[in-house]
Amino acid sequence: MEAPLKFEYDEEGDILYINKVSPYPDQETEQLEYNVIARRSPRTGAIENLEVLFFTRWLLKEGRPAVKGLRELFAEPA
Repeated sequence: MEAPLKFEYDEEGDILYINKVSPYPDQETEQLEYNVIARRSPRTGAIENLEVLFFTRWLLKEGRPAVKGLRELFAEPA
């Protein structure tokens, strides 16, 4: 059984981290798309971590009101 993915969000840097394992120095880094970074296993080449930079800007489409962070985006309506 595979380990579950761990999602972390850095509100200050606006970066979404998706981790299969904890990052480590020997991983190989590759840019998959603009603002999407993959970290691969040096042994197998499998993607072990993803970083989505400027996550809320990427998530929101034009015309929607701006939010100040992920917490605000998923907040319950008042």
